[in-house]
Amino acid sequence: MNKTRKTIIALLALAFPLTAAADDNDKDYFNPLQTGVPSLTIAPDARSSGMGDVGAATEPDVWSQHWNPAKNVFNYSKAGIGVSYTPWLSSLVNDIDMAYLSGFYKPSQDENWALSASLRYFSLGEIVMTDWNGDQIMAVNPYEMAVDFGGSIKTSDVFSIGASFRYIRSDLGPGTEELYPGNAMAADLGFYYNNYVMLGNSESLLGMGLVLSNLGSKISYDDGNTNNFLPANLRLGTSFLYPMDDYNTISLSLDLNKYLTPTPPNTENMTAEEKQAALNKYFGTSPLTGALQSFSDAPNGLREELQEITYSVGAEYAYRNQFFFRGGYFYENPNKGTRQYFTVGAGFRLTAFELGVSYLISTVPSNALDQTLRFSLSFDMDGLKNLTR
Repeated sequence: MNKTRKTIIALLALAFPLTAAADDNDKDYFNPLQTGVPSLTIAPDARSSGMGDVGAATEPDVWSQHWNPAKNVFNYSKAGIGVSYTPWLSSLVNDIDMAYLSGFYKPSQDENWALSASLRYFSLGEIVMTDWNGDQIMAVNPYEMAVDFGGSIKTSDVFSIGASFRYIRSDLGPGTEELYPGNAMAADLGFYYNNYVMLGNSESLLGMGLVLSNLGSKISYDDGNTNNFLPANLRLGTSFLYPMDDYNTISLSLDLNKYLTPTPPNTENMTAEEKQAALNKYFGTSPLTGALQSFSDAPNGLREELQEITYSVGAEYAYRNQFFFRGGYFYENPNKGTRQYFTVGAGFRLTAFELGVSYLISTVPSNALDQTLRFSLSFDMDGLKNLTR
């Protein structure tokens, strides 16, 4: 079977969100972080993606399972469910997409605990496998998926803790002596604070969140010979919602994100033996050790460590809590990737459901993420119940 074709499949699934369309000419040292199952980091919903991919401390909603599981217990409704769809890399291909299903449940509106779950399915479309002569052998449909179950609990009226546990499967093609489906387990741990504060004569809502995501095992595609890190990360966020009057509100949010994976070694000036030894050490690092050393292992020291932090800022304007207009900006240092873009979005909410859409506008040339659209539809179970009465 064509080795080159299978290698392309693996690299596409492993690396494209972090390194797609990179232009090294204006980078003094291009050294992006590398992980397996990068689809775990894709923003699933139109609300947060419309605000520059913020979500650690924004108001709780049905999508909190991805951003911060601790927020679920602060949802106003007793239960909710949402589904979203994202055509991915649509400027390059037309058959890569992600579907996401998420939900939460509380026994009552004032209950101090909540349960949550989600399902993520990322399809890499159809890829034709050929032999060395270029003759078609078969067509495969590689995919990545993750199933989550979680819970959150209030420790006070303004603070909560949440956790979720995740099963991950990444199948890049048919099992052979070269390529096997990968399986992994991971967990998220989140903390959330929200409290009302007075700003002038207005009672505003301040939120703060801290999330550790995708902490778990490694994943292998070659029967354990090489083990790839999951995209473990630390996210810290804050959000401030200000009511301008009885009908209009505006919120501002900021997220800082740091991957908890070791930085690849700089092998440019190494001999073949030194390079192999450095790569063996890198791939042999345990997930826990890798997370701890991710704060101090960059080849260029503190300067490069700071370059590994991404920034997201976003704003949301709401009229009567029914019509929403959103905007944001996401920045990743050019030495670590090409994700620099503006986002815009809109939403419409009725008693029982909410529709949302977002659009990504790249600020760098030849970015495969440019023009990414997301669509979301969520249902409030309390609202549906009221409609049926």
